[in-house]
Amino acid sequence: MTVVSAQNALAKAAAKLEKHINLLKYTIFCISVVIWIMGIFLWGYVVYSRLDTTLQEWIDALEIWQVYLGMYVLIFASIVVIIAPFLSCFAVYQELSQLLMANAGVHLFSFFVLLFGSAILLENTTTGSGIVPSIRESMMNLIMQSQNEAATNTLNMIQESIGCCGADGPNDYLALRKALPTECRDTVTGNAFFYGCADEVTWFLEDKSRWTTNIAISIAALEMLISVLSLILVKALQKEEKFNYNR
Repeated sequence: MTVVSAQNALAKAAAKLEKHINLLKYTIFCISVVIWIMGIFLWGYVVYSRLDTTLQEWIDALEIWQVYLGMYVLIFASIVVIIAPFLSCFAVYQELSQLLMANAGVHLFSFFVLLFGSAILLENTTTGSGIVPSIRESMMNLIMQSQNEAATNTLNMIQESIGCCGADGPNDYLALRKALPTECRDTVTGNAFFYGCADEVTWFLEDKSRWTTNIAISIAALEMLISVLSLILVKALQKEEKFNYNR
């Protein structure tokens, strides 16, 4: 009687464990699909931003190519993110501990690369970051070289398209004893633009990078969740093997 009761208890525990394993597998599969979709969206958005001709013109004119560094890291990260869910689904289907451990490692790698790329992008596109002094220096150099036609054209293009004046405002021209160009003025009111290009360009870059990093960090959180669930599934499968052995 005692043996039968023990066997029944063991059978119930095994059935309960199997339900948990199936739930884990289903959860990993669903999260993998979400990650795959978000990875494609991230890749498309970053590539679109990198190929944006207007953004390229401003970056080339101001010589702030470090903005691209974070984009390149996130493009690489998004490719890993797109590939990783296939490994997840295969590992879950096969129920092999080695594959699940490898899957956890790949997703953990994606987690760190996404955070690293986001950090680099924010460091080079946000207010108070290292990009602001670079923009300010480039604008001041263009103003000082305003007698050069190429520099003047570049300066006018930036100020007119963005709606800014000088590096920090119209006073930059006054300090250098330069005439205030018409591109520094609002075409409707005729007043000079209040904000300098260092602020305006940074705000534009910050707005673009905010969307990118929000997506990347959201994916990174799901990547970490997949890694944890994969390790839990490994432990559950090992426990199931012990149940089968004891039977």
